[in-house]
Amino acid sequence: MLEICSFSLESCLTAQKAGAGRVELCGGMFEGGTTPSAGLISLARKHLSIQLFVMIRPRGGDFCYSDTEFEVMKQDILTAKSLGADGVVFGILNPDGSVDIARNTELVNLAAPLKVTFHRAFDVAKDPILALEDIIACGCKRILTSGQKNIALEGLDLLKTLVEKSNNRIEIMAGSGVSSQNAQQFLSVGVHALHMTGKGIQESKMIFRKPDVSMASAALTNEYEIYEADFEKCKAVVEILKK
Repeated sequence: MLEICSFSLESCLTAQKAGAGRVELCGGMFEGGTTPSAGLISLARKHLSIQLFVMIRPRGGDFCYSDTEFEVMKQDILTAKSLGADGVVFGILNPDGSVDIARNTELVNLAAPLKVTFHRAFDVAKDPILALEDIIACGCKRILTSGQKNIALEGLDLLKTLVEKSNNRIEIMAGSGVSSQNAQQFLSVGVHALHMTGKGIQESKMIFRKPDVSMASAALTNEYEIYEADFEKCKAVVEILKK
């Protein structure tokens, strides 16, 4: 299975055309992915025949959420369910870096019968093996992970260990820096799915530009570049998975 992380309807359509089996729909690209708008979820569902999983993340930053943020997450899950999502994606940690079993389980139960992916909050958990067991106990379907490294290729050893320790009780999906150049290496350690943005850069249509005024706080953000899924990059990984 190839999952494409998409931040727009256009990227969703590109992912489907390229042969991906699932879309992870997000907002907030420069925050690492946040909950997308209801309008985007609705249109994605209307146009996609492949699986649609919706990110449930109220903000960027860490994964230890306040009571009010937790309430927002619950409402966003209900919204995703009502709009026809096939699953949701979230992850909550305790301040000590352990998995918040109580809150994650509550959200898994709320999402049912939708399936749940525990996202890369896993990659900043204190003990990955304990986190694996706790996430399984919460009832999640899969874990998206880079093997607790910035780039998944650097976390290959842990990915292999997670596949072995999970013993098919939960899916392990490798993500972060996945491409056609390294996809086979992840498959060789037995991961169940690959996750990528496959992004390419599209130039803004703006002719008049005011570069000294920014709408974002991210220092490296170029607001005259638009990131969308690149068909050829996605298709290349799909072809590897077919072999």
